[in-house]
Amino acid sequence: MLEEMSVVPAFNSSPNCEPGAGERILVVDDSPDNLFLIQSILAEDGYHCVLAEDGQTALTTLVASPPHLVLLDVMMPGMDGFELTRHIRHDASLPYIPILLITAYDQASVVKGLDSGADDFIRKPVEVDELLARVRSLLRLKHSVDERDAIARQREDFVSRLTHDLRTPLVAADRMLSLFQQGALGALAPAMAEAITVMARSNRNLLAMVNSLLEVYRYEAGRKVLNIESLVLSQLLAEVAQELERSRRKRS
Repeated sequence: MLEEMSVVPAFNSSPNCEPGAGERILVVDDSPDNLFLIQSILAEDGYHCVLAEDGQTALTTLVASPPHLVLLDVMMPGMDGFELTRHIRHDASLPYIPILLITAYDQASVVKGLDSGADDFIRKPVEVDELLARVRSLLRLKHSVDERDAIARQREDFVSRLTHDLRTPLVAADRMLSLFQQGALGALAPAMAEAITVMARSNRNLLAMVNSLLEVYRYEAGRKVLNIESLVLSQLLAEVAQELERSRRKRS
C-alpha cells in the first residue's frame, strides 16, 4: 500500500504570487485521500484539478485533454510515475506539459524521475507553501514555453506566406521572359536578347532561392524530408564568372 501523504498546514501564500487563474492540473495518485488533500490545497489558489487514481487512466485523460501541469506520485501499482513520465515525454503529439513528482523516497528516486523527464520534485510530507510555489513556478515555465512556441509558429507562418507571395511575381516574370526568348512578342535585337537571357537567369536564381527558403521552413516544421544533392562546383563558378564578366563589360 502507498504510504498516506501528510501535509504541514501552512496556508499563508506569498502576497507577490498571483493566485491560479483556472489552470487545469492533472493530479495522479492511487490514494483517494491524497487526491482529495491535494485538490483542496490547489483549489485554495484557484486551480482546477482533474483526478486520476492510476497511470493508465491519467494517460488516457491527458491525451484526450492535455492539462497545464501534471502533479504525479511516484509509487503506484501498474504504471508508476516514472513510466507515466516517459510516456508523456515520448508522445510527440502532446504539447509541453510540466511534470511535478511527489516522492517519499531517497535521492536515487529523484534522480530517476528527473532522468525520465520530470521537471521538478517535492518530498513527502508536503509543505503547502512549497507545493504552491513549485506549482506556480512550473506554470510560469509552461506559459513561457507556450509563448515561445506561438511566436515560432507565427514566424514560420509569416515566412511561408511571404515566400509564397514572392513566388507569384517571380513565376510570372519567368514566363514572360520565356515568351521574349521564344520570339512570341517579336524579334529581338542581339543586345536585347542577351539582356533578357541575363534577366531570365537572374530571375530563375532568385526563384530558386525563394523555393529553398520555403523548403527550409517546411523542413524545420517537420513537413519536409531533407534531400541532399550533389553540386558541380566548377559549373557554378563558371556561371558566376560569366555573370560578373557581363556586368564588367556593361560598366566599361
